[in-house]
Amino acid sequence: MNGQVVQQTGWRAHAQAPWRGFRLGLLAFPALFVGAWFLSVLSMVTGLLGVLFFPSATDLMRSMTDVYRRLITRWTGVRIERPYLPDPEITETGFMGRLRLLLARIVDPAVWRDFLWLVADPIVVFFTAALPGWLILYGIWGFLCAGFAGEIITDAGGNDWYGFVHVTSGYGTDVGARVTTVGLATVFLVVGFAIAPRMLAVYGRWGRSLLGPTEKSRLALRVRHLTESRSEAVDASAAELRRIERDLHDGAQARLVAMGMSLGAIEHLLDKDPEKARLLLAQTRESSAKALHELRDLVRGIHPPVLADRGIGDAIKALALDHPMRAEVTVELDGRPEPPLESAAYFAAAEILTNAAKHSGGSRLWIDVRHERGMLRISVTDDGRGGASLDGGTGLRGIERRIGTFDGVLAVNSPVGGPTIVTLELPCALSSPKTSPS
Repeated sequence: MNGQVVQQTGWRAHAQAPWRGFRLGLLAFPALFVGAWFLSVLSMVTGLLGVLFFPSATDLMRSMTDVYRRLITRWTGVRIERPYLPDPEITETGFMGRLRLLLARIVDPAVWRDFLWLVADPIVVFFTAALPGWLILYGIWGFLCAGFAGEIITDAGGNDWYGFVHVTSGYGTDVGARVTTVGLATVFLVVGFAIAPRMLAVYGRWGRSLLGPTEKSRLALRVRHLTESRSEAVDASAAELRRIERDLHDGAQARLVAMGMSLGAIEHLLDKDPEKARLLLAQTRESSAKALHELRDLVRGIHPPVLADRGIGDAIKALALDHPMRAEVTVELDGRPEPPLESAAYFAAAEILTNAAKHSGGSRLWIDVRHERGMLRISVTDDGRGGASLDGGTGLRGIERRIGTFDGVLAVNSPVGGPTIVTLELPCALSSPKTSPS
């Protein structure tokens, strides 16, 4: 849906579209006040008050246009990203801090595009999104006028025009005029409902043209995202190296050292106490088996053999087999992603499954793995208690950071009472499937 118009079809869309557009038209009234306040602050920008109020005025304007972005995305199907350049890190407080923030924001093109939107939209929305609603209301007024309102107007000595029909003395008994009014009203109603979805789509494209990011801000946001994701990837890699070092030091390395000491003791006991030497040999053999098992677990944690040999689909099936909850896995893949991305997706899925076992309180899992429209999509659904969120302390934020390195996104839908649906998507192309040699 990124930047595209999603055409809504069906009678429900036609019924809802006029009123959605009408509400967008009503939103123009508070938007005008916000625009007027920004203009007032802008006129004072050379003085102390302007410097102090400019950041808060831009914040208010951004809040107003964020409402537009959210409603346009929800009602027109045109997704609009926030376009603002990142604010600089400001250490100064008071007037100097406000001045630095003003200088940073005043060169942001999105600020002036927001202001242009607030000034121009009240006119544009009337001829696009809000127009069908006004046509329908005018059609309803036509039926009222033909039914009884026209007589009330003329009996009171007034007159009016409905389209080209003159509502004046004698209107109440003029059957032709009333039939014409009904015909016009019907046309207004039909046209209003017919053009409403298309007018909403036009309005959505208008919104994207001004409220969306420019190439400059898009590039700046991309650079910031890559900087953050690179830093997080470096931190994650360092943490993973420390974990491997710790596991080796506390596990296999400690056992190997103990085995070396035991072999030295066995060497001295072979002639003096063969029975005790035999006992130490058995213990050493047991320690070697444990060390081998720990090394295999460590290797599996770095890059599972099933992932390398069979791909992410079979690797997730292997995870499901060992999972404490009953899991059903559906895999629809025509190939394999690149190894780094495949590894990131696997470990992200493993973390989601671990979270489900720890926190969901459910008994069943449904895992869906597929590749659609250039995206690797993994969806995990459980029948637990729900209530999970990215800020809930369940490790989902760490998963989001992990896949963010590859431009992946994580979505969580978890109403209280369940079910919980966690979906991750990673942009990628699939290569031909690889399998291990038989």
